[in-house]
Parts: sequence; structure tokens; C-alpha cells
Amino acid sequence: MAQIVKRLSAASVTTQSFFTARHMSAMAKVLRYGEFGEPAKVLRLQEEPIPTPKHGEVLIKTLGAPINPADINTIQGKYPVKPTFPAVGGNECVGEVVAVGGDGSSLKVGDRVVPFATGLGTWRSHAIYPTNQLMKVPASIGVAEAATITVNPCTGYRMLKDFVSLAPGDTVIQNGANSACGQAIIQLCRAWNVECVGIVRDRPEFVQLKDYLKGLGAAEILTEEELRTTKLFKDGIFRKPKLALNCVGGKSALELARQLDQAGVMVTYGGMSREPVTVPTASLIFKDLRFVGFWMTRWTKEHAASPERSAMFNELFGLIERGALRAPAHELISFADYAAAVTNALNIQGFVGKKYILQF
Repeated sequence: MAQIVKRLSAASVTTQSFFTARHMSAMAKVLRYGEFGEPAKVLRLQEEPIPTPKHGEVLIKTLGAPINPADINTIQGKYPVKPTFPAVGGNECVGEVVAVGGDGSSLKVGDRVVPFATGLGTWRSHAIYPTNQLMKVPASIGVAEAATITVNPCTGYRMLKDFVSLAPGDTVIQNGANSACGQAIIQLCRAWNVECVGIVRDRPEFVQLKDYLKGLGAAEILTEEELRTTKLFKDGIFRKPKLALNCVGGKSALELARQLDQAGVMVTYGGMSREPVTVPTASLIFKDLRFVGFWMTRWTKEHAASPERSAMFNELFGLIERGALRAPAHELISFADYAAAVTNALNIQGFVGKKYILQF
């Protein structure tokens, strides 16, 4: 297709006329909702003409778009960011550029890109994006890795980098270790020679889950019950954690705090238990612990053009290319089966570890 575009350009044929001739009978598929509620009930699969990009825009064909916890919460009306109706679900995707509006774009037909702005609505087969809201990804990056890179790996990266100065041999402890973000954190710790102790809920398949997460690089995996009695840190098997990462809240967060070293930091980035984080007074006074929150959406808005953002993605792409960071456990599912995907993305105790990625 890139060669066709070049020939048309040489003949002074506009991108718009080429695109109209090529796709006049094609239709885009979009998942929209016009009210808050359970996703399987309020989402509607719609068709519309594929749009034509204007100057400064590109049209992408979506290759994969994950279903994240924040996507579900947004549709339910439980997320801090409220969309304008009618809205399109999704915040992450990877797509292929299929048409470029005007001349002088840094992107070309055939490039793979991911949007880095939030709230764009990515659950659609085709979309128009301003070129300045897209980031080109290396061709060597797989669809699942590219589709999921802007939320969970970035969240893990920033929490590991921005709150505590970690050195090789230091320990990080996290709950929700089997979540998509938890899996990214484990792999980043391994790449940086930091020990990561992960906590998960007990379950019949705990041994298999433990083996899987240790295969990703976890130093140890404990159930929440085992954490209450562990001697891993008391006996010096691992250094006391300098950093705790909490996405559960409630008693689970309290147990993480009890394991922190003097002047340690707990970063809360989720609350799957829907229970508050309670802090013992002694932890604040005598252990000098700090408790902070983190929201990747806010960081992205505040650092859209920062050198830190570019450096982060360059390092993440390098880790993926070396095989040191891979996509979370996932299932690719047809766009037509969206109702099953959004339903299975949740269970009664919280989000499952497997990531569902819509394919178009």
C-alpha cells in the first residue's frame, strides 16, 4: 500500500481521493455507549463510514485494543474522568497507519503507532488521530506488547523510578502481583536487579500461579495469609522493602505497610477491594513511613512532551526487543465478541489477571 501511495503522490493525486476510491464501500465498526452502566448492557456495536484524514491527521486501522480496569470503571460511571455522550470505550490500542492527510507528516502509511493521549476512545476498527497524539512503535514490537504499553508498563515504570531510589539487591513488595501491572512490575524489577516479592489472593491454582510469576522474575510469591506470618524479611532472606505498591487497599495494604523498612514508601494506584487504606499511627511517627498515591493519567498529561517520557518509552521498547518485558497473560478476542470480553474481564472478587485484547 505504501508503494501505491507513493505512485499516487507522484501523480499529484491527493491522499483523500486515493482513500475515497480505495475504501468507498468499507465501514468502520465502533463500540459506543450513551449512558453509564454495566458494559455488556450499555455498549452498542455500530457501523459508520470510514473517515478521511485532514492535514495534520492520519487514519489508523486498529490492530488490537485491550480492556483495562479503568475502561470498565469509566463505562460504569465510577472513574474520575467522565466522558461526553455518546462515548467510545477504550484508552489503549495499537494501529497501522492506512492514510495520511496532507504532506509533511512524520508518519507514513504502514507505520505502527499507539496513541498516548487519554480519553480518545480506542474500541473502534478505524480512527482519525492528530499526528501529535501518536507515537510510532518499532516494527519488532508485537501487537499485544504495543497495545498494552501505555498504561501498565508505564505505571510500573514510574512507580519504581519516582518515589524511592532503588539499587540492585533492594526489595519491592506489591499486592495484586498477578494483575497486568503487577506482571510488568515483576519484569522491570528483574531487569533492574531488584528483588520483587509479590502477594496474591489464595486460590486453588496458587502453585501454578506462583510458578508463572516466578518465571517472570518474582523473587517470591506469597498469599495474603502467608504474608502475615512470613519471616522473609525478619530473618534477612531479603532486605526489608523500601517500596510497597498497593492496588488492593484494606487489610492487604495494611500488611504491606507492616513489612516496610524504616522511612519506606507505599504507593497506592488502585483499590480493588474497595476498602480504604488505613495507616497505624506508629507507622507514621516511629517508622517515618510515607503513603502516597499515583495516577498514570495525570502523569501523562503533566509530562506529554518531557524528556522523561521519551526516555521511559525508549527503555521499555528496548526491554521488549530484548525479551526482558513481555505482554501480560492475555487472550486475543474478536471485536464481534465484545460482550463476552467485557463480562469476563471482571469477576466477583476483582479483575482477573488475564488481559483481554480486542482484535478488529
